[in-house]
Amino acid sequence: MSVDVVTTIEIGRPRGLVAEYTMDPANATAWYENIESVVVQTAGPVGVGSQMAFEARFLGRSLAYTYTVTEFEPGRRLVMRTADGPFPMETVYRFEDTANGGTMMTLRNRGEPAGFSRFVSPLMVPAMRRANRQDLKKLKQILEAHP
Repeated sequence: MSVDVVTTIEIGRPRGLVAEYTMDPANATAWYENIESVVVQTAGPVGVGSQMAFEARFLGRSLAYTYTVTEFEPGRRLVMRTADGPFPMETVYRFEDTANGGTMMTLRNRGEPAGFSRFVSPLMVPAMRRANRQDLKKLKQILEAHP
C-alpha cells in the first residue's frame, strides 16, 4: 500500500519568512515532534543535492534516514527524497501567498513502505496525518509568536 499524506495550514506570516524557517534543517527539531536530530552532511546552504541525516521516532520505532534535496525553489518549494531505510519517502514543502499577506503551507509525504513498514502501512496513514497536523500547528505557533 502506498502512502500519500497532504496537510495544509495557513500561517499569518509572510511566505519568505515561513519558507526560510521551515527549509532550514536546524529548525526541524523545534517544530517536528518526532524528529530527534538532523545533521546536514553537505557544505553550504540548502539546495539541490544537499543531504541531511535524520533520526526520528514514529509508531514507537526509531528511524534513521538520509534525505537528498531534489528540487529547491527558495521561498516557494522544497522536495527531499530518501531511498534508504524501511520507508523510502518523498517530502514536499510548498508555500503560497494568501490574500491577507500570510502563507498557505502544504506538507506532503508519500512513499512505498518496504519490509516491516509495508505491513503496518494501513496504520501509518492516519498516524502520519495526525503527526503532520500537530507539527504544522506547532510551526504556526512558533512563527506567529514572534511578529
